[in-house]
Amino acid sequence: MDVHVSIDGPGDIATRIYRQLLDAILDGRLRPGERLPASRELARGLAVARNTVAVAYERLAAEGFVVARVGAGTFVSTEPVTPPAAPRPPRPRAAPRGRAVRPRPIWDDVTPAVGPAAGPPPRYDFRVGTPDPTLFPFATWRRLVAAELRASAFHGAPGYGDPGGHAGLRAAVARYVGVSRSVRADAEGVLVTRGAQQALDLVARVVTEPGDVVAVEDPGYPAARLLFRSHGARVVGVPVDGEGLVVDALPAAARLVYVTPSHQFPLGTSMSPARRAALLAWAARRDAVVVEDDYDSEFRFGGRPLEPLQSLDRAGRVVYVGTFSKTLLPMLRLGFLVAPAALRPALRAAGQLTDWHGEHVGQAALARLIDSGELARHVRRATRVYAERRDLVVAALRRDLVDRLDVVASAAGLHLAARLRPGQAVDIDVVRERAAASGVAVESLAAYRSDGRPAQHGLVLGYGAVATADVAEGLRLLAGCFRDARTRP
Repeated sequence: MDVHVSIDGPGDIATRIYRQLLDAILDGRLRPGERLPASRELARGLAVARNTVAVAYERLAAEGFVVARVGAGTFVSTEPVTPPAAPRPPRPRAAPRGRAVRPRPIWDDVTPAVGPAAGPPPRYDFRVGTPDPTLFPFATWRRLVAAELRASAFHGAPGYGDPGGHAGLRAAVARYVGVSRSVRADAEGVLVTRGAQQALDLVARVVTEPGDVVAVEDPGYPAARLLFRSHGARVVGVPVDGEGLVVDALPAAARLVYVTPSHQFPLGTSMSPARRAALLAWAARRDAVVVEDDYDSEFRFGGRPLEPLQSLDRAGRVVYVGTFSKTLLPMLRLGFLVAPAALRPALRAAGQLTDWHGEHVGQAALARLIDSGELARHVRRATRVYAERRDLVVAALRRDLVDRLDVVASAAGLHLAARLRPGQAVDIDVVRERAAASGVAVESLAAYRSDGRPAQHGLVLGYGAVATADVAEGLRLLAGCFRDARTRP
């Protein structure tokens, strides 16, 4: 590998070369077993005599930091070096710590709560939003990706792509959501994104200005709330009841309304037909945009699916957002939005400015997965597995915690909510701490409240990541964590 060496500064040149190579070895930039540049090559790059570089290499070898192999080159030693006179290792290299520049004030308190968990995964993982990776069709996906890589190799890799996404995937998504969710879309109206979060970011960039009011559900999706705030919006939480978002409580000045009507996040309820009609009528009166996030309703366990807001919209006010993070894997970072015609040029321009275009091979492979029918078959198989887990969770809650929790009715998705029963003086944080100590990961319903609004107390239980065989034991341990978990004075 090429190594950056500077010969500027005090001391003779050989010592400067030695010092910089030594620092690179000690702070880990040059790892054990890695090959140093040939002395002739490094001397040519530095415009110095080869003997000068050789002196530096010889000193490193004499101290045991590198090993010369005849005919092969000079390599960083794989053996620990502990000579009496070994220099003290420098501190690990890091970016400058100065505070001469500062982010905008909004970023002082916009801290996403979602991120990779530290430590090993819990034995009983009831956290929200993660599908079961063991259900992913790895063999099929590898075959499709390999086919796309071969096609790129034989026919020439494409240059910069369409900011709207791979043409085949846009067409496949339009057909897929048209059939499975009755969304009215063609390929031109679909924009492929890196998950639902990028879709929300693009809509915020195009629709809102700093100071605009954005209405979100309360309780609701924290990452969406924080994203809108990061764009300078004034985010207002609106209560949710058994019929979904309370339209009468929407702030009159709202420019954008963000909702999850098919499977409310996190309560799991579905917005009633009357509320859907009322929301669209409100948006028409107020000249507002509605963002419909349909994040995991492919997994349906009963009941009749209701028409999406997008298919009921006749004025072009609804942006429909979907993701494959729940149906496939979050690491694929593939989502989409279906935009009304008036917003499409601006959304495509925003996509190009922020990301230029997505990753071609993965998008093309997903198009093949959809067109072959494999995605639909995968969803059917996964739905059967998740339905069994959901039934086990509901049965355990109603058997072991019936006096503590009320299960919120839900017929779709990868999680359900259970509210603390009235009069129960239970500290849910204590329950969660005890559960974590027992290897059970659960989430508090209160964590999803909007700023300044009273919290609903209870638990949100995902059943995507926990194995079916572990559900009963995990919830038995959870039930035990409620004993004597009284509210702190």
